[in-house]
Amino acid sequence: MDKDSKLIDYFLHAQFAEFKASENTILAYRQDLYEFKNQMTNIRKSLGAVEKTNIESFMIKLSNKGLAASTRARKISSIKSFYKFLFEEKLRKNNPTLQIKQPKLPNKLPKILSESDVEKMLEVAKNIGKNDSEKIRNQCLLELLYATGMRVTELLSLPVSVANHNSEMLYITGKGGKERLVPLSTDAQKCLRNWLSEWDKIAKLQKKKNGEETIYLFPSKSKTGHLTRIWFYKLIKEIALKASLNPMVVSPHTLRHAFATHLLANGADLRVIQTFLGHSDISSTEIYTHVLTHRLKDLIEKHHPLANSK
Repeated sequence: MDKDSKLIDYFLHAQFAEFKASENTILAYRQDLYEFKNQMTNIRKSLGAVEKTNIESFMIKLSNKGLAASTRARKISSIKSFYKFLFEEKLRKNNPTLQIKQPKLPNKLPKILSESDVEKMLEVAKNIGKNDSEKIRNQCLLELLYATGMRVTELLSLPVSVANHNSEMLYITGKGGKERLVPLSTDAQKCLRNWLSEWDKIAKLQKKKNGEETIYLFPSKSKTGHLTRIWFYKLIKEIALKASLNPMVVSPHTLRHAFATHLLANGADLRVIQTFLGHSDISSTEIYTHVLTHRLKDLIEKHHPLANSK
């Protein structure tokens, strides 16, 4: 392994071990940094000798490729994190990214499902699956996602130890290993109880067959031992389609947005929503106030008798 690859691996290991970065974050860092490394190799520049002008040239190349501003911002963020780490670890005398600015991102509002849209999806989920056990599981997945606003990775990797037949709340481990407690709706509690009864049967069969009992609430035969994001993404699309919704605008994250927006619309405090979502900064949560304002403005423009008067 060459010196530059060792530096990247040292950085990735620290992000995982010290900062509890998720697997997806590590994969993104790895992809971005090796792309940058390859570009620097082409101009015979080691990562340790990179200067500000080299990074700016890389940014121009990204822009010329026609990459979205969000993608370019992520790649630059990876590079900035990498060099900040090297500087703090005294592996470099300076940080060449200090004066590098992120690409300006448009203020995009998240796509939001209405409460009736979510109700349709929850109703459809009851009948999605090859057998009764899968139908109970799929309904539980959707109910928990909407009831808690969890990130999809948080949901799928839930250990069974966080839940029992009397659970009224769930402990969720989020980004950076931060834990939060989120209450469950009555419907979500009922679905969880039904799924736990099925889980007991599945776990007993698995233990009898393999001698091991799964630790996950939603186990599968995947490498991770639990249901995958790709599988769940496809499930959401199938449910949206059968609920007569546009599957192109419905995703697991759309339900997280719906959870926050519907809470806010029904009077929940923004700080409480911040806690439920696991946002470290209130500014990340404040976007939902803009969403709500935007929706109310549309409502007035469409239905107020004087809105279209000249």
